[in-house]
Amino acid sequence: MQLDGPRLEPKSGKAKQLVVFLHGYGADGNDLIDIGLAWQNLLPDAAFVSPHAPRPCGQAPVGREWFPLTFRDPDERWIGVNAAAPALQAFLDAELARHRLPGDALALVGFSQGTMMSLHVGLRRAVAPKAIVGYSGMLVLPEEGDLDAVSTEITSRPPVLLIHGDQDQLIPVQALMHAAQSLAALGVMTEWHVSGGIGHGIDQDGLRHGGEFLARHFAAR
Repeated sequence: MQLDGPRLEPKSGKAKQLVVFLHGYGADGNDLIDIGLAWQNLLPDAAFVSPHAPRPCGQAPVGREWFPLTFRDPDERWIGVNAAAPALQAFLDAELARHRLPGDALALVGFSQGTMMSLHVGLRRAVAPKAIVGYSGMLVLPEEGDLDAVSTEITSRPPVLLIHGDQDQLIPVQALMHAAQSLAALGVMTEWHVSGGIGHGIDQDGLRHGGEFLARHFAAR
């Protein structure tokens, strides 16, 4: 299954980095691509792309989903991220090749279900991405939360920034704390920021933190 979605070419005219946005459940690639416009001054050499998830959304017919969410199966998120990963991995490889960029020129930015995919796939890339930014999401683990099993799967440990609103009713802010603790236990350098008074969304502070985090890590040698 081939993914596609809206793109923004780098402000400088020459791509030296690739930032991939992964949208949330029921949205599509158009939902996040404008973040690239907000970040172009910080990341003038970055190409941006925001693929549409592969499946029509069961709860929002005009939207897309990376995997179904019924909440009837306690392991459905784990099953879902694993099922959706191969198509996303292939897309990332193809986009890097299209821009003639190495694997470490990549950054992943997710929102909600897209954060689940960013963390799952980013930790399993053959070459570590430069960074991952996850908004309003969680780290998906097997039902029993077996970190030892996950540690045998991951192949890269890019720096991660997690951002979450403290008024999020869909994915409570405690998911950030659990993800940060689990990532630290897996040896992944993790920073986090809680946006006060924000629900399931991204505020200006969160946008700024995300863009500055990517700029800092792309600039690092």
